[in-house]
Amino acid sequence: MERLNGKVAFITGGNSGIGLATARLFIAEGAKVVITGRNESKLAAAVEELGVNSFAVRMDTSDPASMDAAVAAAIDKFGKLDVIFANAGIAGSTPLGKTTMEAFDEIMKTNVTGAFFTVQAALPQLKSGASVILNGSVLASLGLSGNAAYAASKGAVRSMVRALASELSPRGIRVNMVVPGATVTPIWGETTGDALTKLEASLAPSIPLNRMGNPDEIANAVLFLASDESSFVHGTEIVVDGGATSSPMGAPIYRQEVAG
Repeated sequence: MERLNGKVAFITGGNSGIGLATARLFIAEGAKVVITGRNESKLAAAVEELGVNSFAVRMDTSDPASMDAAVAAAIDKFGKLDVIFANAGIAGSTPLGKTTMEAFDEIMKTNVTGAFFTVQAALPQLKSGASVILNGSVLASLGLSGNAAYAASKGAVRSMVRALASELSPRGIRVNMVVPGATVTPIWGETTGDALTKLEASLAPSIPLNRMGNPDEIANAVLFLASDESSFVHGTEIVVDGGATSSPMGAPIYRQEVAG
């Protein structure tokens, strides 16, 4: 059964990582997908992989005019929008005493302002039954040192989801959030070979399932929120983090061997 048959999805940051994995899954489930990103060569490569049911638009999530133009291009191509996945975001270290205003603002502008204006740009095209999904992070809750801007931005997205859910309820538009934990994506930099092995070795002991997630696992949660299977799910979040936030004491670093 194709769970998104006949639907059109708009995915920001869809040329790599979670966005690309979600686009791939959506198409397999019957959707047509518009992906956006800043890098034209990566967008072209993604469309070549995704095939005829995909369309790429270069878009800067820090520029509302660029978002309006991207939505217009999506409508010209596929005629409607049913699903919005505001996935685009950036990370960055912002330690106290060493952070510029520009660095802090860039993270907030992309992750918070960008998410809001993505939804605003798409709103005129959304009808009752549409699904809006924002991408969060467990770092909004975990208190990772040196990452105040990123954590604050994702905390703001969580609050935004709840406010937008209230605002769009009268129109029958659902708004929800997916919250990834440590996931193997380009946001970490190099994620292959020895670099990936070292990254996972450093993070897995703090995750109850003792590994990092992969983009397809996040995409499956996004698919549920996009589909009619979640038709009564509204204003909430699905955490996909291997238990890191709900059951941290189950992580390998806290386990004790029990004598037989």
